[in-house]
Amino acid sequence: MSDTPSNLWQQAWYPVAYLRDLDPQAPQRFVLLGQPLVIWFERGEGIWRVFADVCPHRLVPLSEGRLSSDGQLECPYHGWQFDGAGHCTLIPQAAADLTPPARAQCRSYAAREAQGLLFVFSGAAELAEAHPLPVVPLLDEPGWLVQDTFRDLPYDAITLLENVLDVSHVPFTHHGTVGKRSNAGPVELELIEQGPEGFTGIWQEGPRRGKLGTQHTTFIAPGLMWHDLTAKGFARILTVVYATPMQPGQCRVFARFPFQFEQKLAARLLKLRPQWLQHIGNHRVLEDDQIFLHYQERDVERQGGSANYSRSCVLPTSSDRYVLALHQWINRYGGVPFPRQSLPPQETSLEQLLDRYDSHTRHCRSCSAALMQIRRFRRLGPALIVMALLVLALSSAALLQLGLVVVVLLMVLGLRQAAIWERGLTQGERHPPRNA
Repeated sequence: MSDTPSNLWQQAWYPVAYLRDLDPQAPQRFVLLGQPLVIWFERGEGIWRVFADVCPHRLVPLSEGRLSSDGQLECPYHGWQFDGAGHCTLIPQAAADLTPPARAQCRSYAAREAQGLLFVFSGAAELAEAHPLPVVPLLDEPGWLVQDTFRDLPYDAITLLENVLDVSHVPFTHHGTVGKRSNAGPVELELIEQGPEGFTGIWQEGPRRGKLGTQHTTFIAPGLMWHDLTAKGFARILTVVYATPMQPGQCRVFARFPFQFEQKLAARLLKLRPQWLQHIGNHRVLEDDQIFLHYQERDVERQGGSANYSRSCVLPTSSDRYVLALHQWINRYGGVPFPRQSLPPQETSLEQLLDRYDSHTRHCRSCSAALMQIRRFRRLGPALIVMALLVLALSSAALLQLGLVVVVLLMVLGLRQAAIWERGLTQGERHPPRNA
């Protein structure tokens, strides 16, 4: 695998969660670049804290603990407590006059909030200020309607970046979701600037054979990219993707879809759709290529990874120019997220590759709440139908009977739809729409 003297992945800011999905009442776990972290809210200071997820006492994960009544992070094993700076403030087993030793200290990571996300710096906290946050400047402007999603993916951050920078796969891979094969054609990509910080490019014709206008692309190393296009008469549309490396062969995608609509009605209509229902649709798009990307990156690794990419792959057209630029950045400047580490064995369970519950729903406030309500409705619905049928059998009033029949029919249809939604929040479909 590629490696450089200065690995930029190890000294960078990454988003780890949308702020709305974090619970200020409990510690939460996240794995960044192989390092388990515990995220918790310090009430006294009113800020999020991020520590290495290990108690210095007996090395158990602090994320399994709780926040004490006075707002300290408490270890689940022996009740040691830590303040926002990581200092141990209480050892319940110690005599009152014992001062906690200097080694009873949690490693603290730099954390900052921006644009609705919590960012964590992967390197030493004292170096964080020298590195700018990877935000999208356009989103600080007014007038954007932003739809967000995230998911833990069964492939590497580099594979994700390759995929989202590759605009030419959309008509084929995503046929039936957000693409159409008939829109395929030559893709003439141009690089404008390229260097240690990333690159910018332009696709003059743009998607759908020029129907949507010119598309601009920006890659901010190591893990952020966005496409920017203005569809005349409709909206300016961004596709923003963060690739946060978790472990070899696993990353979390934060996908943001900002719109500036020309007509206010379009924005109002888009706001009507619940976020959890939007997320089900996002899952379908991600799963269009989720399985074969999991397989593909292992073939890329066997062929020598980024260092041998231009020789192991056949790349005769300019449609792969952004992907090549990504691997050039890796080889010249950035290195890879996990140098000298191999990918884990290929996953053989398709159900695991298509899991939605553990990779998203249980971490998402909107989806977890919706799933709870859907399951409650599915439990109560049959009993309500039985009650309605009993009343129907005992009633002689025609109007009441008609109303009860309508209620029963609606309940049956509602239960059927609830079953579809429950599966949509927990498990993906094996057969993608493109192959229907």
